[in-house]
Amino acid sequence: MSELTVPKRGELDFLALGALVHRLDPGATPFRKAASCQIHVSGGEFNCAANLADCFGLNTGIATAIVDYPIGDLIATQVRAMGVKPFYRTFAHDGVTGPNMATVYSDRGFGVRPPVVFYNRSNEAAGRLQPGDFDWKSIFGQGVRWFHSGGIFASLSSTTGDLILEAMDAAKAAGAIVSFDLNYREKLWNIWGGKPCAAAILNRIVERVDVLVGNEEDLQHGLGIEGPAVASHSELDPAGFVEMIGRVMERHSQLKVIATTLREVRSSNRHRWSAVAWIDGCSYAAPTIELDVFDRVGGGDGFASGLFYGLLTGETPEQALRLGWAHGALLTTSPGDTTMVTLEQVRALATGGSARIQR
Repeated sequence: MSELTVPKRGELDFLALGALVHRLDPGATPFRKAASCQIHVSGGEFNCAANLADCFGLNTGIATAIVDYPIGDLIATQVRAMGVKPFYRTFAHDGVTGPNMATVYSDRGFGVRPPVVFYNRSNEAAGRLQPGDFDWKSIFGQGVRWFHSGGIFASLSSTTGDLILEAMDAAKAAGAIVSFDLNYREKLWNIWGGKPCAAAILNRIVERVDVLVGNEEDLQHGLGIEGPAVASHSELDPAGFVEMIGRVMERHSQLKVIATTLREVRSSNRHRWSAVAWIDGCSYAAPTIELDVFDRVGGGDGFASGLFYGLLTGETPEQALRLGWAHGALLTTSPGDTTMVTLEQVRALATGGSARIQR
């Protein structure tokens, strides 16, 4: 098995392909009683690009759909604010039915009351994206070191998976590293295909992947790979995940990195947090900490982006994992889906820092 070799230079350090959404967040108030809410710009793939630009200082881009109406303007403003270069396929809005920028509704829960997530992705512009919508030759011709997409985007329609495959083939031809976050969402896949459809599409995608992010449930439901019952052991025990790596490699032997967070939810606001990664044939585990959670959405993307940063910048595998673990933990301490912390804070936690006041 060859080791992961990241290109040293490129106009873009990181390019993502995925959907942009806006998340409505009423805080701890359930939506049925909510009187106001915050708006967070999000998207599993965009979050990684935004985190890598804003916290880690890399040059990043996002290929996605945007709609020419006020919600699209709001979202595009936040893309610019996070320092991400957009490659848009622009859609006109008809003033009534769309197409629309997707809405995600997510209250934070509190204590024994869990967070609740539901969607309005009706007539979503990103679901209309298909092969041929982007000039990959031109985009990758600028030099791209790392390309990333995810299972949420793949689940949106019968064309988005094919678009991911087209983009990955172009990324491979250009010499970029290819990563994918399985991010299996049962509600999204069930609308049009369910688990058999997901497994067929996602396995074709993973055939082209170098770096795979996904937990045991993602691997089992998203790829259809048999494994131990997810609830049969501690959620912080990496043994089940490590056990599945061999089964994943039997099917996708080209993979060089497989990684996931480990989270034990004690209440909506109190988690135990760790992470594990298999990198170039060796397994690594992050420390376990008690985590006070303000907003858990985006924590997994925070982990992925920190891990990617470490791999992009030549950190040791153990340090790359710790950077992902630390950034994912810190991201859950502030509102919204994208980062509000600094690289200095991430490195401090990754090397054993504490929450003592900084004067």
